[in-house]
Amino acid sequence: MMAYSRLLPATALFLAGLTGLTLPAQARSRYAETANVAQTVSPSCDNQDFLSKQIAFENGEAKGDTPVHICGKVLAISPKAKRTRSGWHGYFYLSVSPTISIRIVSGLDEMHAPAWPWVAKGDQVEVVGRYYYDSIRRQGVDWTHHGTGRSWHIPGYVSVNGTRYE
Repeated sequence: MMAYSRLLPATALFLAGLTGLTLPAQARSRYAETANVAQTVSPSCDNQDFLSKQIAFENGEAKGDTPVHICGKVLAISPKAKRTRSGWHGYFYLSVSPTISIRIVSGLDEMHAPAWPWVAKGDQVEVVGRYYYDSIRRQGVDWTHHGTGRSWHIPGYVSVNGTRYE
């Protein structure tokens, strides 16, 4: 009887593994996660809405990407653009409350803007884009340009001291 009781948990684990193998593997797809995303964004800056969405993601209550319209002062910039698999990007951090900032990703290949950096520390900035949350340390706002695509339907922009870059 003792040998059988030690074998039962191992058998259950083995069978659980087999049932997991019978299902097709699914890769993470942001396209699939955006099915319930709002179709519009606030016409004016709404940092409180953004902060509410951020808290929902941190608490595990929200999934997928969501449109945001935020504003604030630039705290820091990455002075050099970086090349990724989707093109050249510029990065800066925007203060959305006295204690919270968020990373802004600008798709430079898509935007009608001067050479990077076209934003400086202390600039007043307004951003429309897609808020993504992968983890507490991997979150930000991207799709800050005029283009839309299969995975994102809302055109974004960055307005720096009143000058709008799309």
